[in-house]
Amino acid sequence: MKYRFIAFALSALFVISCSSLKEEEEKEQGVFPYEIHQTRLDNGLNVVTVPYNSPGLAAFYIVVRAGSRNEIEPGKTGFAHFFEHMMFRGTEKYSKEKYSEELKAIGAAANANTWWDRTVYHMTGNANMLDKMFELESDRFMNLKYSEADFKVEAGAVKGEYTKNYASPYMKLYEKTYNTAFKTHTYSHTTMGFWEDVVDMPNQYEYSLKFFDRFYKPEYCTIIVVGDVTPEKVDALAKEYFGKWKHGSYTQEIPVEPEQTETRYAHVQEKNFPPVLSLNYKDPAFSADNKDLAALDLIASIGFSEKSPLYKKLVVDQRKVRSLDAGGLDMVDPGLWSVNAVLVNPNDMTEVKNEIEEELNKFKTQPVDSAELAQAKSHIMYQYAMGIDSPDAIANSLAWFTWLTGNPADVNRAYARYETITPQDIMDAANRYLVSQHLTVATISADEEYVEPETDKTKM
Repeated sequence: MKYRFIAFALSALFVISCSSLKEEEEKEQGVFPYEIHQTRLDNGLNVVTVPYNSPGLAAFYIVVRAGSRNEIEPGKTGFAHFFEHMMFRGTEKYSKEKYSEELKAIGAAANANTWWDRTVYHMTGNANMLDKMFELESDRFMNLKYSEADFKVEAGAVKGEYTKNYASPYMKLYEKTYNTAFKTHTYSHTTMGFWEDVVDMPNQYEYSLKFFDRFYKPEYCTIIVVGDVTPEKVDALAKEYFGKWKHGSYTQEIPVEPEQTETRYAHVQEKNFPPVLSLNYKDPAFSADNKDLAALDLIASIGFSEKSPLYKKLVVDQRKVRSLDAGGLDMVDPGLWSVNAVLVNPNDMTEVKNEIEEELNKFKTQPVDSAELAQAKSHIMYQYAMGIDSPDAIANSLAWFTWLTGNPADVNRAYARYETITPQDIMDAANRYLVSQHLTVATISADEEYVEPETDKTKM
C-alpha cells in the first residue's frame, strides 16, 4: 500500500456471552500468504491471530480506530496523540516503573504511534509469556487512571514535543499544507493538533477523561497477535483478560470536506534552507475495491520513482533536484496524493513545477506502455511481499487494513486491484484527480510567498 505523503515531513509519530461467537478463517489466495483467523467477541472486540514460524517470538498489537480525525470539537485537538503518551503512565496495579520492569522480565519491548485515523500500541516479545502481555495490556486499556497533576505533566511533555518537531521547516510545511487543503474536515489539523490547543491542553483534564471513555472501548479496538501462537490460545487469553471490558455507546459524524474548486497555496519562508516544491492533489478515501487508488499508486511508480525518466533528468542528469518522489497515504476519508521535490536552486522552482505538470499531463493524454505498467505492478506486489518477513512486520501490515476498513483480511482484495488496472484506468484516474481545482501547491523558500507565474495558472 501507500506509505508516503510528504516524505520529508513524515521522517521528522469480555466475554459477556460466547454463545454467538464464530471463528472466521480467511483463506483467500493473494499477496498475503498466511492464514488470518478472526474472532469477534460479544463486546465488539475483534481478535486476529496469524500463526507464523518464529519460534519463541510473538508480536502483540492493539489497534484503536481513533486518531486526530476523530477530534471534532473546536479547541480539542491533539488528544489522540496525548493518550499515546498517557497510556504509558501506569495504573494502580502496574505503575510506570513496574510496567517497564515486567516488560524486561518477559523480554518484550513496547511502543505506540498515532496518526489521523488511528492509534496503535505494539509490543514484541517471548511468545511463551503471551499471557503476561495480555494481562499488562488489558490492565491499562481497562483500568487507566491518572491524576490531574499527572495529566498536566504529560500535557507539558506533549507541548515540548510539538515545539521540537515543528522547529523543522518540513514539519511547518506539512502542517500548513493540510491546514490549507482542508477547510472543514478534521484532516486540517495534524496528529499533534493545533498549537493553540496544545498550549491549552493542561486546562482540559475533564475533557481528557471524556475522550478516553469514548474511544478506549472494545468496539473501537482490534487485537492482532502474530508469531509462535495458536488461534485457540489467543482467543482464550482474549476472553480471559478482555472479557469484562464494557462496550461503549459513543458515535460521531466526521465533517465532510466540500469539493475543492481552486488551486490553493501554502508557503513557509525559510532562509538558508533547501527550496521545496510539493504539489498536493485530493485523492479518494481508501476502499479495498477502489481502482483509482491503485492507478494513482502506479502513476507515482511509473512517473516519479528513481527509475523514471523524469527522475533521471532532474536529479541525475541536470542535478536541479536533490530528491523527487510521489504518492499518497491510504486514509479513511479523502486525503492527498503528492509529488514532492527538494531543489538545489530556488530559481528553478517554476521550471521544475512545469516539468512535473508536463509529466502528469502525459498520464492524462497518453496510454502508458503495457510492459512498463506490468513492471510497476510487479514491483509493488514484490515490495509488499518481501516486507512481511517477521511477526512485527506482518502485524504492522495488517494493522493498516484494520484501521482503514475494520477487516485485516482486506489485504488480498486491496492488492488484487493492481492486476486489474489498464492504461485506460490510469488515464481516467489522472484526469479525475490530478487537476488544478483539486491542487494545493506547498513551497519552502527564502521568499515571503510563492508567486505563481501568469503563464502557469492556465495549466492543469
